[in-house]
Amino acid sequence: MMNKATPFLMFQGNAEEAMTFYTSLIEDSEITSITRYGPGQPGEEGSVMHAVFTLKGQPFMCIDSNVKHDFTFTPSFSIYLTCDSDEEIDRLYSLLLDGGGPLMPLGNYGFSRKFGWIVDKFGVSWQLDLPAEA
Repeated sequence: MMNKATPFLMFQGNAEEAMTFYTSLIEDSEITSITRYGPGQPGEEGSVMHAVFTLKGQPFMCIDSNVKHDFTFTPSFSIYLTCDSDEEIDRLYSLLLDGGGPLMPLGNYGFSRKFGWIVDKFGVSWQLDLPAEA
C-alpha cells in the first residue's frame, strides 16, 4: 500500500542553493537532510545525492543529477502558495522573480484578489495566490 506522495525536484548542480533560497523565503520551512556524493561516487563530489526540505511542512525531495539532461523543469508543474497578505505575496513574488521570469504578472484575474505565476532562477515554477478573503 502506498505510504505518501512527495514532490521530487531534479537540479543540475544547484540543489543546495535552491533549497537554501526557498527555505529562507518561507517561514516554517527547513532543510531536513542532505546526503552528498563522496569521492569515487558517480556524482560530483559534494553535490547533493539526495535531500529533503520542507516548505510550510510540505516535504520535497531533490537531487543534483549526476547525468546532464537536455530538459529542466516545466511550468506545468508548479509550487502553489496561498499567501496571507499583500505584503507577503509582493515580497515572495519579487524575491522569486529575481533572476527568473513572469508567466502571469501579479494582478487580479477574477479568480483571486491577487495572483502571480513565475519561473524562478532555478527554473522552478511558482503560483502565488492571495485569495479574496485574505
